[in-house]
Amino acid sequence: MQPTLRLAGDDYTRSTAIGLFAPICWGMSVGLVRGIAEGFGMAQGQFLLYCIATTCLFFMVGLPDFRKMSKKYLFIGIPTANASSLSFCLALFTSAGGRQTLEVGMVNYLWPSLTIVAAVLFAGVKARWHLWPGLLVAIAGIMVVLGGEEGVSPALILQHASENPASYLLAVVAATTWAAFSIMTRRWGNGVNPSTLIFALDALIFGVLWLMGVGEGPSEASWRGIVSAVFGGFAMAGAYAAWTRGMARGNITVLAVASYFTPVLSCLFGAVWLGADLTAAFWTGVGFVVLGSLVCWHATREQKTPGAKAEGKIEGKSAVTKGDPKKV
Repeated sequence: MQPTLRLAGDDYTRSTAIGLFAPICWGMSVGLVRGIAEGFGMAQGQFLLYCIATTCLFFMVGLPDFRKMSKKYLFIGIPTANASSLSFCLALFTSAGGRQTLEVGMVNYLWPSLTIVAAVLFAGVKARWHLWPGLLVAIAGIMVVLGGEEGVSPALILQHASENPASYLLAVVAATTWAAFSIMTRRWGNGVNPSTLIFALDALIFGVLWLMGVGEGPSEASWRGIVSAVFGGFAMAGAYAAWTRGMARGNITVLAVASYFTPVLSCLFGAVWLGADLTAAFWTGVGFVVLGSLVCWHATREQKTPGAKAEGKIEGKSAVTKGDPKKV
């Protein structure tokens, strides 16, 4: 197949700009979700958060057009997104204290690198050799975070993780399922934004868990729990809608590289909101995660082809197609 000239249209640029709003809000998610769990209890607090978020999304993006939504996306993609939300919240709820909450959050922030790897493996995005070293650097960053001041020792890291294995494992599941959902959105989304449906299902799931008595909290809600639930509902709704729009119609690599700085924002916000004491080793690990993610992004950055016009790029069938999610 001959390469074709594709122009980055207004919708493509606008969708990318909208998607850049998501990492800012996600930087606050770890601290807010933990604050909700402490103030309300996991199920009750998340039910309130997702009810607020669903209401916001209904007025922001409305209901998805089910006629345009593929069955694969409806019955595989949407449940994958719900699984990611549930795993993420459970991981933070089961963590012990502010420091471990941010450690679990850092494990979850492997998802940008995993998204790039999944894009290469399943979405036809071309990558150069340093994709894999970049992934290893990001994983090494997680090891530094978990190793703490004792250093990177596999034995100590396993001992540390074994103190609360469920929390760390759930964080890995959350990262993996979110990366998978991002690629499913690109391949099967057909430009449909299902955010309202996903959040409504999340609210239903946590509502059922609340009725079952899962994750019971204090008898009275704290002011921080209330603020976290209300503000978190608005922030997560905006972030989810923006990211899904960007992944469906925008530049997947630009959005991914912006999302790589989410761990830094998360740790800054979490240190203040949760009162966590973060060591130099922790910040070093955060730096490795960001660096590894940036290397992964650079490995998939499209090369300018000689003779390509300034306003466009020549892309083969393996490249991420701009503006038309159906052609990935």
